Amino acid sequence: MLDAPVRRPEFYLVAGERSQSRTLPCDPDAVAVARRLVVAVLACWEMSEDAAERAELVVSELATNAIRHAGLRGTAIRVTVTRAGDDRVQVAVTDLDPRPLVRRQAGPEDEGGRGLDLVAALSARWGCDYRRWGKRVWAELAV
Repeated sequence: MLDAPVRRPEFYLVAGERSQSRTLPCDPDAVAVARRLVVAVLACWEMSEDAAERAELVVSELATNAIRHAGLRGTAIRVTVTRAGDDRVQVAVTDLDPRPLVRRQAGPEDEGGRGLDLVAALSARWGCDYRRWGKRVWAELAV
């Protein structure tokens, strides 16, 4: 009789850590990994399911933007989840594209262009920190 394969956790998280991050490939499949990371971290911190759902949607938009717009300039993105206080969580995605972030005005027929509007609606505040080598787009959510 064969032993069943051992399923290993996707992320090794430490409950007492204030911040968790992972470097992911600049590939559309990484967006799902970023979502699972955020949900796992918030579960580790015993945050509400509502907070996890909002953070999952926010990281999905931020990671998608980074991969779509910075994908040609970098081979990886960095996803970071930080406990910004007892009632706040910050989700951030860092990429290697130094070009400024552009918030588009989507028309009613456009299929895209609403991601940052969604991030703004779901977060208490959000922003972009520019570096010489790229940028870090973040959103802070009330939990």
